[in-house]
Amino acid sequence: MSELLEAAMILCFGLSWPISIYRSYVSQTAKGKSLFFEVFLWIGYIFGIVRKFLQFSAGDGGSMLFYLGWFFYVLNLVEISIDMLLYFRNVRLDRERENEVVVEEETVLIEDQE
Repeated sequence: MSELLEAAMILCFGLSWPISIYRSYVSQTAKGKSLFFEVFLWIGYIFGIVRKFLQFSAGDGGSMLFYLGWFFYVLNLVEISIDMLLYFRNVRLDRERENEVVVEEETVLIEDQE
């Protein structure tokens, strides 16, 4: 029963990451995102994968739910890694937009002085 609950929990997380990835990609901004939060989740998935390897080494990994849980740990790790990469892309895009605004403001000030 505990493997079923673990697999269901990981499945729910796994279904939510594509939504987060989509929003990160479309919004093109890092505002409202927490890299700190995502890093801790990423570390948690690493611990979960290590746990699965330890279970398998101990001979506890024979059921379909075990493999389903392992698959979703790895899938979630990949998905959160993609979301973290998008975070860095979006930070860069935010900086570029801020620099454009500063340049435009300076241009307006120079034109007003002439």
